Amino acid sequence: MGSADSQQVFFQHIKALLPSHLSMVDEVADILNISNDSAYRRIRGEKPITLEEVKKLCIHYKISLDQFMHLNSDSVVFTGKLADRTNFSFELYLQDFLHHMQTINSFEEKEMYYWVKDVPIFYYYQFPELAAFKCFFWMKTVLEYPEYNKNKFNFSGFDDNLLKAGEEILETYNNIPSTEIWNVDNINTYIQQIEYYKDTNVFASKNDIITLYECLEKMVDHIEEQAEAGYKFNSNAKGSKGAPVKIYVNEFIIGDNTVVAVLNKKPIVF
Repeated sequence: MGSADSQQVFFQHIKALLPSHLSMVDEVADILNISNDSAYRRIRGEKPITLEEVKKLCIHYKISLDQFMHLNSDSVVFTGKLADRTNFSFELYLQDFLHHMQTINSFEEKEMYYWVKDVPIFYYYQFPELAAFKCFFWMKTVLEYPEYNKNKFNFSGFDDNLLKAGEEILETYNNIPSTEIWNVDNINTYIQQIEYYKDTNVFASKNDIITLYECLEKMVDHIEEQAEAGYKFNSNAKGSKGAPVKIYVNEFIIGDNTVVAVLNKKPIVF
């Protein structure tokens, strides 16, 4: 980079991205395959960092050099994975979701703001029957997995790996202070999906429909209890006490599923 000041700002940006328990010197040395002493000299601006080294660090930490250097361009830079049938699976999606939650939870100062269009995924895993239906719906109707084309829904078909990943997401979420912004369509979306499958004869048993509605009512009751208590807890362990939670209802705009995580005073949106 052109100056020691810019180089130090670059490393300060990297430091802000790191969980508090990780050493930036160790991280930089490992990524660039150099000694800790050489990493120190680069971080302090005593030794210029090469363009190739900048590239390695940007790729590893998903930093846009364009945005970091405030270059004037009309491009919008973002990262993500396309949900194609070849390289995407719902289990991998849950594992990636879990990784994000664990990263947020690893920071000493953390808070999550969730503007929800659908019911947040963690709540479904309070009641596995709801999670089983939602996962099936995503894979059959949203992602259109070929192997689900003629499948009918039943609870016994729920993959144990999906259940385990979801329960880990729930456990991690319960340790993160959160503010959730809901709207009237959050619950209606789930009801519409049940009704759609009922009308198109996708349920293997009518009793499963009744079970889903009973669980949905229990979930709403649980969310109300959390809102009144002001903290998170598992529905089957009401004596437990997790992180603080605030729940608001937005009656003006129906937004999208958007998360802002404030980590050591630095906001990240995804």
